[in-house]
Amino acid sequence: MKYKSNLSLFYIVYSLLFVVIIGINFAGCCAYSFTGASVPEHLKSIAIPIADDRSGSGEQGLRESLTQSLIQKFIDDNTFQVAERTSANALLECSIVSLGYAPAIVSAGESITTMRVTIGVKVVYRDLVKRTTIFDKTFTKYSDYPATGGFNERKEALEKAIDLISEDILLDTVSGW
Repeated sequence: MKYKSNLSLFYIVYSLLFVVIIGINFAGCCAYSFTGASVPEHLKSIAIPIADDRSGSGEQGLRESLTQSLIQKFIDDNTFQVAERTSANALLECSIVSLGYAPAIVSAGESITTMRVTIGVKVVYRDLVKRTTIFDKTFTKYSDYPATGGFNERKEALEKAIDLISEDILLDTVSGW
């Protein structure tokens, strides 16, 4: 008889534990809200004209690299359809306002071991349907490379900084509501 009682107790505890785990799992799934975190229904497409370069850096292909990185991020994300300005619901205008190279790490004896490339981009995001500016802000990102590195390492660091800033711009555009 005692064996039957222990078995019943086991099933009761097991059933309660199962219900609690399912309840926690369900509550965890439903606790997240998308309210305010998605693009409004009326914005389906976005135009991304070639970026302006107001940095004064003279970096060859900088405008094109930033623009292509942004376009690819938006295509990969698939929240917006990238379109021409004449048919788009939204507009993303970018101006490169700064590009600089500076020492990042200086070791003992004032020897530079790492250089840093920093890029700043002013972005104006407009809703062309409602004719409003959604945001107007400046993004800044950087990437490091060895001070002894040559042209290729410097170029890779610049590409990395462009990739990082493009990701930030995309995230603010699609989830900054």
